[in-house]
Amino acid sequence: MQVFSIAFAALLGSNIILSRFLGICSFLGVSKNRKNALGMSIALIVVVMLSAIICYGLGALLTLLGMQDYLQLVVFILVIASFVQLLEFFLKKFIPSLYKALGVYLPLITTNCVVLQVCLDIMSPDYNFGTMLVYAFAVPAGYCLVMMLFSFIRTRLELNNADTPKAFQGNAIALIAAGLMAMAFVAFSGFAF
Repeated sequence: MQVFSIAFAALLGSNIILSRFLGICSFLGVSKNRKNALGMSIALIVVVMLSAIICYGLGALLTLLGMQDYLQLVVFILVIASFVQLLEFFLKKFIPSLYKALGVYLPLITTNCVVLQVCLDIMSPDYNFGTMLVYAFAVPAGYCLVMMLFSFIRTRLELNNADTPKAFQGNAIALIAAGLMAMAFVAFSGFAF
């Protein structure tokens, strides 16, 4: 039941974009196109999962050596940057259209707060390896869910751009829509399992 509760909270109740406002840069930048939003979401899932597994082990090792407070953040950022570079090489070689479409947002996964926050969250004593895996998958899956929903909303907003007042066109109406989505997702935070 704890695993289900972790997954539900990460997907809906405490969605990392809508409750903590992490990953907003890519959320606003890539969500204009559904294919790009899905590509970014899948890339983030891969990076978060791989980084979380390695960081979980390295965090335990640093704790055993008594250096957790000193090196944890630096080591985690290096691990994340390494996986992003590997992903960038992979996409450039095998999926060049997605590589070009994501553009500057792909290397920005390195500085995406979502990835680092997951790596820091899993260092809590509340997580064992199994619950860490569930959390490390559910957080970027929640990111994917919100990105896809938001890309549908932004597509709809672009189609009705003539009906939007000039002061609200562009990112202004997108931020208003994101705020309304955040209020809708708050309804899920009260569920307990």
